[in-house]
Amino acid sequence: MLNPIAQKKEKKVEFVELIYDLIFVYIIGRNNSLLHHITDGFVDTASFMAYILCTLAVIQIWNYSTYYMNIYGRKSVREHVFLFLNMFLLYFLGEGTRADWYGYHTMYHIAWALILLNIGTQYVIELRSHCEELNRRQIISMAAILYGEAVAVGLAVVEYNLFGTSWMSLAAILLGMFFVFLLGRKSKKTFVDFPHLSERAMLYIVFTFGEMVIAVSGYFDGTLTFNTLYFAGMAFLIVVGLFLSYGVFYDRIIDREKNTNGLMYMLLHIFIIFALNNITNSLEFMRDEEISLVPKIDFLIGSFVLFYIFMFVMGALYSKKRCVLGSGFVLSTVSAATAFIVLMILFRENMYVNIAVSAAFVFAEFGVIYYNARRAE
Repeated sequence: MLNPIAQKKEKKVEFVELIYDLIFVYIIGRNNSLLHHITDGFVDTASFMAYILCTLAVIQIWNYSTYYMNIYGRKSVREHVFLFLNMFLLYFLGEGTRADWYGYHTMYHIAWALILLNIGTQYVIELRSHCEELNRRQIISMAAILYGEAVAVGLAVVEYNLFGTSWMSLAAILLGMFFVFLLGRKSKKTFVDFPHLSERAMLYIVFTFGEMVIAVSGYFDGTLTFNTLYFAGMAFLIVVGLFLSYGVFYDRIIDREKNTNGLMYMLLHIFIIFALNNITNSLEFMRDEEISLVPKIDFLIGSFVLFYIFMFVMGALYSKKRCVLGSGFVLSTVSAATAFIVLMILFRENMYVNIAVSAAFVFAEFGVIYYNARRAE
């Protein structure tokens, strides 16, 4: 007898999902603009904190929406209305994403909380259509996480108005991640269409790379000098190497037929996308003479390392059986990362060397990833 999962027809990415994603393309640019406010060679602290909060909040919202659509999306009028309502509310997040973010704090958080309530309410409505105990438990758990985070976001407004701080905003995001992690570990039953879910995550990655491509365009200044060609060429190679690395993981290493609840996969993509956003800003920082060397190098190193750590964790958890990332893979990637960090610190004052080392590191990691994938074929 065939496995019911195997008989299930693969879900296709809907046109409305792609339209919905366009608002996130806009917000990615708005989030990245927060890091362009420099004070005494450093990114303004308030802007940097706002960048972290806004970026994580938006990626998490996309994750919640995508996960719901993957399991329960039926192309119904009701879910389209809910989706477009969220899209409208996301404009308020985009408008509130600016250097004086705290001046738009209340508006931003009200819209954020309403989005979470919107998605949570869809789960509650869905509950009446399911009789299976495990499915109902999953629906109730996701609704509770969303409602709980919405309450925490609301409390962040109270905290800011009373004390002028916004730690509850970060706590709301982290609590949401923590409970999704617990649910992912606890729930062994799969309800997701993993090929569709992984494709949706890949498309968000593509949109993120689109912002990176735009950032690289700043290296072209209309001249054919060695300086322009060198830095533009190296920056372009970095983007290509990163894209190929994720592409090999998606096409050859990740088991897209895996029987999984998908929660950990989506959670890991929050950090992968966050890291790619950071790399985009790092590439802009490299040519910005206003930024001091220490924050510039630290941010660049941290961004690259964060990206590879979470992508490799994703590979370890979701790779095909023949593509298991063994000790040789780990040793090679760690060695390349160590050499990268040491060289970046040693040559921190020479941007010619730094950008070349970055490009070499990206292609070294790509080479290890590609070799591992080919060896398993």
